[in-house]
Amino acid sequence: MRTKIISVICYLILAPIIGGLLEGIDRKISARMQRRVGPPLMQPFYDLAKLLKKQVISVTNAQTFLLLSYMIFMVLTGAMFFAGSDILLCMFVLSTAAMFLYFASTVTSSPYSTIGANRELIQMVSYEPAVLMACVGFYLVDGSFEISEIATSKISSIYYLPGVFIAFVFILTIKMRKSPFDISTSHHAHQEIVKGVTSEMGARNLALFTVTEWYENVFLMGVIGLLVVNSNPYSMSAAIVVIFLVYFLEILIDNTSARMKQFEMLKMGWIVALVLAGCNIWVLMLIK
Repeated sequence: MRTKIISVICYLILAPIIGGLLEGIDRKISARMQRRVGPPLMQPFYDLAKLLKKQVISVTNAQTFLLLSYMIFMVLTGAMFFAGSDILLCMFVLSTAAMFLYFASTVTSSPYSTIGANRELIQMVSYEPAVLMACVGFYLVDGSFEISEIATSKISSIYYLPGVFIAFVFILTIKMRKSPFDISTSHHAHQEIVKGVTSEMGARNLALFTVTEWYENVFLMGVIGLLVVNSNPYSMSAAIVVIFLVYFLEILIDNTSARMKQFEMLKMGWIVALVLAGCNIWVLMLIK
């Protein structure tokens, strides 16, 4: 119990710091790929501090409440995950958090924000099948949805779930809103005249959204790590290496891909989930 409490406290404190550093690394590597010097590594934190110092402007108080709910449920998702809870329950809470973001974008009645919210909803439909299949895959391999049991199994789950791993890496691009699937909002200013789901967010609300994204990215990288770790202590080092390789791959895809139409994204998300993750689970059911 003490270990679980320490893990949760570490996540609550360190996740926004790690998430901000990952974004700084993202910006730096992206700049190098584009033959630019790029901003300093700590630039995301400077931007966050600037947002928090600005005048408090909110289109509606309901948006602030919904964004706070979005953050709370996202933090709860990560806390449950690092406490070794039920991974299926974690994913359900994650979906609940995403719905609060959707409502926060539509409550302003802005056409631009509403369009972004509708695209966010399509993104959710695109990645949910792969997320659910990943949970099923974990259960078939380890006989449990408990993260603490999955992380201490004798063999890494990726050994039995290569198709699920590839499918999850694929939907990470959708979940992290990176090209070619930055449909609901773009992290690159030159790609978007209006900022989709964040169009009507004031400075403080945008800061809430940014910190929540950092919490979410750390959680998502944690799921990648869960596919690699096992009872061997050295597997933790291997998991960290895999996480950084996957994150670099996402940056590479983001900088070499043009934006895709939303329904093409939906089609690809389902095809990848059904073909790779679905076939992987079907084979696993035959050999288990």
